[in-house]
Amino acid sequence: MSTPSVQAETILHNGTIWRGFDDGICDAVAIWQGRILATGTDAEITALRGPDTRMVDLDGRFATPGLNDNHLHLMPLGLGMEWVDASPAAAPTLTALQDALRRRAADTPKGGWVMARGYDQVKLDIGRHPDMRELDEAVPDHPLFLVRACGHVTLGNSRAFEAAGITMDTPAPSGGVIEKINGRLTGLLAENAQGLLRDAPPAPTVDELIAAAERAGNYLLRHGITSCMDAAVGMAAGFSEIRAYHLALRDGRLPVRVWQVLLGDPDTSIVQECFDAGLVSGVGCDMLRVGAVKIFLDGSTGGRTAWMKDAYDGQPDNFGVQILPDDVLNRMVHEYHAMGYRMACHAIGDAAIEQLITAYEKVQADMPGPLRHHRIEHCGYPDASQNARMKAAGILPVAQQVFLHDFGNSYASVLGGDRAQSAYPIRTWTDMGLKPSTGSDAPVCKPDPRPNLHQMITRETWNGTVMDADQRLSNAEALRAYTEYGAHSQGADDVKGRLVPGQLADVAVFSRNLLEATPDEILKDSHCVMTILGGKIVHEAGG
Repeated sequence: MSTPSVQAETILHNGTIWRGFDDGICDAVAIWQGRILATGTDAEITALRGPDTRMVDLDGRFATPGLNDNHLHLMPLGLGMEWVDASPAAAPTLTALQDALRRRAADTPKGGWVMARGYDQVKLDIGRHPDMRELDEAVPDHPLFLVRACGHVTLGNSRAFEAAGITMDTPAPSGGVIEKINGRLTGLLAENAQGLLRDAPPAPTVDELIAAAERAGNYLLRHGITSCMDAAVGMAAGFSEIRAYHLALRDGRLPVRVWQVLLGDPDTSIVQECFDAGLVSGVGCDMLRVGAVKIFLDGSTGGRTAWMKDAYDGQPDNFGVQILPDDVLNRMVHEYHAMGYRMACHAIGDAAIEQLITAYEKVQADMPGPLRHHRIEHCGYPDASQNARMKAAGILPVAQQVFLHDFGNSYASVLGGDRAQSAYPIRTWTDMGLKPSTGSDAPVCKPDPRPNLHQMITRETWNGTVMDADQRLSNAEALRAYTEYGAHSQGADDVKGRLVPGQLADVAVFSRNLLEATPDEILKDSHCVMTILGGKIVHEAGG
């Protein structure tokens, strides 16, 4: 270690500190002005102590670079933390779900909306989506909407449909579904049709958005997550979310680093407003930076709306939902690329991935220049040729491996076991040098990193079903996906993701050595005990 000429502001010592995949372990780290000053042995780093240096004794615990969730929805996560929890853990049966909704309705003023999220029909005891009649039974006097875990299906009761003006004669928008069975509405809306219902309640105010970002950000810090990508800024409240983010940053109420991806869908895009304000990819600071533009190309696997080349199991006419025609997508990608934006578009099914890779290849051929490293969000079911084309074009697959933990059994039930096995091939991508990262898509899945790490190491679903064991990673590779490769997905390789001199001093400290712990120990018997952001302790278990 070469000795710096300044004294450390903070020293972390007496620990097992994982600096990065190729950087190895050290005992101590010195921090100065929010960045890593030096790493080395306890003796080497203690020599940098000055009279005002804060000494943090790790007491032998395990530290990593701060985790980076590659795809979530920060403000919706914060807003949803105050909704009814309809997840399988909280409401495993229809009766339990109805009871939870009924209790919230009893505490909701007349005319107020009851909002809930998280159900998965495959895990419900009834094995299907709740019907409008069942929702009316639980909540007859308040408008109610209930969002499936994936976020691509929304259910409403009769009051909600009345408030939104949805009738049997309402046409489904392009790329959307209004389900009708036996001549009546079931209450189910999918993909682009969800906006008909979600736009009916009052939009959150700027103050509510700031509070949501702060609430969700502090939740991430408790799990060792110091950076995240907000995957569709504008989805909850349009351009007001941009204002809320900047006010939160100004007022010290933005707890985590946010890489913003702007909603770019037709009719709901905030890109032009951002462009007019000078907010293009790369603009911002280390706490808040404009990253890319997002367009939705399909839906979700569990909701049978991901756009597939082959039909869903048992539904020979259902290939999912193609949201945009080829010509519309190509035009939009060209326009946003020309405006200076990187792209980060949603594509899960192999048909949607094909459409998106083709659009990216076209724009790079038509406008040659430095690679933007456009991203494919989720990228669930690529084939070998698509993986090769991504590698050749510098396109990044940005998957959330925890999907297989939470929903892998659902995927098998709608696709058939063999097709589901190939989902989210992180070992293949790693070996190809595509540097795959991981995340949670919260509030789709909880941002707790432990199920995510467990899944990458074991390829097991929540009930132990193995999804292609050949795609497993080592403990160190799984941590790299959450740190270095998370930074790479944002073009921030030289800024964060490793604990080496010059990089941001973002650190997560865990109760167990995650390199040596078994997968079950990681999942069931480990937790984040301390989180450091820019050299400052921002979470301490019990503190």
